[in-house]
Amino acid sequence: MATATPKAKTPVRIKMRIKKGDTVQVITGKDKGKTGEVLRTLPYENRLIVQGINLRTRHLKPTQEGETGRIVTEEATLHASNVMIYSTTKNVASRVEIVVDKDGTKKRRLKKTGEVID
Repeated sequence: MATATPKAKTPVRIKMRIKKGDTVQVITGKDKGKTGEVLRTLPYENRLIVQGINLRTRHLKPTQEGETGRIVTEEATLHASNVMIYSTTKNVASRVEIVVDKDGTKKRRLKKTGEVID
């Protein structure tokens, strides 16, 4: 009997309301309550990298002769559902809504404070 081969899933890009450069606050996990700036977004995985959050240590072997190995700490990815955009003026984390202006442009706005981000 022939076995069925699984079909490869086509990657789906998730629309993220968080962008590079936003200040976010972690709402769950070991870094709960910490804030940082988004360094990179990964929309196909719905994950992001935040500065100073979710740090991991990597042990690097020497690659060239005469070089010594070293230990590097770097940020690992976080799922986008574990962070909220943080308002630096009001010092509160909030969800984001997308609002269409009268001239037809889309803007991001914080739900709690009404502050327009873009």
